[in-house]
Amino acid sequence: MDETTTPQSRHTLGHGDATPRVAHGRRTGGRRRRIALLTVAVLVVLLAGNTVSVRTETAQASGEQIMRVPGGDMHVVRTGPPGAPTVVLLHGLAGSTAWWDPLLPALGNLRVVRMDLLGHGKSAKPADGYGIADQARRVGAVLDKLGVRRAIVVGHSTGGTVATSLAEQRRDLVAAIALIDTGPRVDAFLGDSVAGRLMTTPVLGELLWRLRTDSLIRDGLDTAFTRKVRIPHQMIADIRGMTYRGLTATQEASTAYVKEQPIPDRLAGLGLPTLVIFGSQDRRWQPASAQDYRRVPHARIEILDGVGHTPMLEDPDTTGNLLRGFALESAPH
Repeated sequence: MDETTTPQSRHTLGHGDATPRVAHGRRTGGRRRRIALLTVAVLVVLLAGNTVSVRTETAQASGEQIMRVPGGDMHVVRTGPPGAPTVVLLHGLAGSTAWWDPLLPALGNLRVVRMDLLGHGKSAKPADGYGIADQARRVGAVLDKLGVRRAIVVGHSTGGTVATSLAEQRRDLVAAIALIDTGPRVDAFLGDSVAGRLMTTPVLGELLWRLRTDSLIRDGLDTAFTRKVRIPHQMIADIRGMTYRGLTATQEASTAYVKEQPIPDRLAGLGLPTLVIFGSQDRRWQPASAQDYRRVPHARIEILDGVGHTPMLEDPDTTGNLLRGFALESAPH
């Protein structure tokens, strides 16, 4: 039955004064229809708002959140008991928090803070702000907001330059530093994969980036591993989500930072407990260059046999155990 044909309107149709009654019925029906649609719209908005609220609460409950800091929002993931020593994990170029997933079981008794650097993962992707000192200040701002007063900061590759810069800036915050396959000097760089070199070549690289596929990205990661590892889809998705500007500006900033002063020389005067982990088969940085870190007083250097540039994925058990032991030894008391 049409909703404009109410029992009353059917009755009046039989009494010969249908025209005004039908018009009234249509106006009434039209109003009801509009009210019904408006009600549905309001309910949809309320439900959507509730969904966002639930998602936000769920994310916060799981320790995952977006934090507003000067220069751009940062994606942060926290795990582990709040009262435990804090370990901060900073990924390398084109990485994300997902690169640390294999280490979490070994670090389960520690408070672990992971974050996507600007331009990476779920963090903001502005046109600028990719200088290493800028990235470090942003990391420090996040930790301040989280109430972290002292932390063991761990950086992989380019993340190691950010960790070093943070240590230079914030002696009050960084209790110890661990570097994983962070090249100590520019001339120790062995090179990138063919796909990686092409994607960072001016003009051609930007075109390739626009046409990037999962297969091309996997080819670009070729020299990141020596052992055979399964690269999770999330890592590929995070790289696909980067802007070309974010990729190249971060690379350029890291190179400039190391070129200005080698990492061991920066760390030598800080007096921090230092752990250096390096794969003996690193295909991006000369494995022998790890010995440059002997210039850092009391630095501990661990070379992992048969491992390449990414120990977190190639040998997560050994890497995780080394980091856990170092964190517990270096934790503020």
